[in-house]
Amino acid sequence: MHALPFLHRRLCCPSAKSIQSTSYVLGLSSRRAQIFTPSSRLGFTPFLAPSYPPTRTISTSPLSSFQEPRKASTGWAITFTVLLVCGGVWLQDKYRAIGTNPLPRSSVPEPQEQDLFLGVIDTLTTMSTEAAPGTVGNLTPEQGIKLQEFWVLLFKVCGVQMEGIEETEERPVTPVQEKKQQPKRRFGFWGGGGGQQQNDSASVKSANGVSSGLANLTITDGDDKFGTSKEFQKALAEIKPEEMRMAFWSMVKQDNPDSLLLRFLRARKWDVKKALMMLISTIRWRLVDSKVDSDIMKNGEHFALEQIENGTPTEKTKAEEFMKQFRLGKSFLHGVDKSGRPICVVRVRLHRSSDQSTEALERFTVFTIESARMLLAPPVETACIIFDMTDFTLANMDYHPVKFMIKCFEANYPESLGVILIHKAPWIFSSIWNIIKGWLDPVVAQKIHFTKNVQDLEEFIPKSHLIKELEGDEDWEYKYIEPKEGENTTIKDTAKGEELVAQRQQIAKDLQDSTIAWILSTRKKEGDKAKEAAQKRKDLTGQLGAQYWQMDPYLRCTTLYDRLNIIQGGGKIDFYPSRPEAVKENDKPKETGTTTNGESAEKTE
Repeated sequence: MHALPFLHRRLCCPSAKSIQSTSYVLGLSSRRAQIFTPSSRLGFTPFLAPSYPPTRTISTSPLSSFQEPRKASTGWAITFTVLLVCGGVWLQDKYRAIGTNPLPRSSVPEPQEQDLFLGVIDTLTTMSTEAAPGTVGNLTPEQGIKLQEFWVLLFKVCGVQMEGIEETEERPVTPVQEKKQQPKRRFGFWGGGGGQQQNDSASVKSANGVSSGLANLTITDGDDKFGTSKEFQKALAEIKPEEMRMAFWSMVKQDNPDSLLLRFLRARKWDVKKALMMLISTIRWRLVDSKVDSDIMKNGEHFALEQIENGTPTEKTKAEEFMKQFRLGKSFLHGVDKSGRPICVVRVRLHRSSDQSTEALERFTVFTIESARMLLAPPVETACIIFDMTDFTLANMDYHPVKFMIKCFEANYPESLGVILIHKAPWIFSSIWNIIKGWLDPVVAQKIHFTKNVQDLEEFIPKSHLIKELEGDEDWEYKYIEPKEGENTTIKDTAKGEELVAQRQQIAKDLQDSTIAWILSTRKKEGDKAKEAAQKRKDLTGQLGAQYWQMDPYLRCTTLYDRLNIIQGGGKIDFYPSRPEAVKENDKPKETGTTTNGESAEKTE
């Protein structure tokens, strides 16, 4: 307690006296002050210390003086510094001591490792993993409002009547604007030219009250990498509203329809009109350009084998090129990463651009992506892709499939990539990567990681889930199993298939009605009605997912993943089938949606 005043007197007084004595020695008679050297300020006289010329002269007012406000300033500064240093040392010692004391083991429980993705998984129930932000079950209030706005615009395009919704709508300002009426237009709501006003009104009436402004949406901020505006206009011109509605529910498959819409919203940074244009363009791509459901997934490997035997020379060539991708094992699905995302392995060394046509390769790419959709266990919504660059040479490089994959994941399957691992890329790939990187959306580019060894892969995938080909511990290797005769007879029962499709469309209409009621009651702030409608939507969504798996054997051709007993029907999947002896070559094909979709085959190990 007495040390502080004593220290203050010892430090302050000499400094003040030295200033005064030095000023007399130098004979300062005016009211001008000078900046002295450090030695003079510490009390040394000019006779004992070397003199330094003043660097700057500072004029002071007549009322200022060294003896008054600045007499003890140096002492206070030194005192404050000493106290600050001493206090810091004391605090450091105190908290260092606290940090070195180990916490009781009971207060820091060690997490027990538990692999949730081993064994049979029911995709119709949500797993006990945390949903990602912006997905179903993890939405902010603002994001929930955006989702409702998206549903309203989609229903308008699909010609769904929504009584009472118009009165509750507000028009947000977005970079997507409506074209002003001009004397000539290239596209009306139903397509065609003319651009006459009477054609616009006819479009409104024929679309069951759909605003003609939706037909004139366009992206105005330059964010139209894949020509979405043009594809959107073509979709409205070529596809009738009811066909659009049915194509949407076909696209949903076993997914939660909210999850599907949220993918497009996240991809377009929650701009509702941009998301709508992207979704409608994707529906057209699936329905018209690629025929995803009506051809690729319905016919699959079985139709290719039929064309090899009975097709024209052109059809035979295309079918052989398609089947070659499976038999080579150029890419395949197997296992999951640490986040439960299905793993797709692409063995780049097996690719030669001259081995197949671009059409065959694009067909195989879409087939693989759609097969991976069957392996998503909610809340997991994305996949992990490993590009194995082992033994890569320039002969394996082909820019066309790279561009096609980029367009697929950025334009038609948004928010489907969880992580991309480029494994063991040689030095010659660096210049190629600089080109590819320029084509990627920044969000997609951030998901790409380069790995050099198995230790790098283990950051994303447990070593027990890595196949030996990638230096992992799992004793598994790819081997293609050819389809067996009679395993796909269920899909030929078109009458039953049409009956199940009609059932699905009825569930979809009920879900549409409950969605409209949910939106209307939410906007009117009718809390109880909104909760009731939300619960009904949840129940109907569950029914829609379960009904898809009943319908699946009548719409989707069996695949390698059915024969490996990974896709087990009824919404059940097993990434690592534990009973290979139960998969017999002579098993009869199953015909119900609650059992294995087609014949199983022995797992290769």
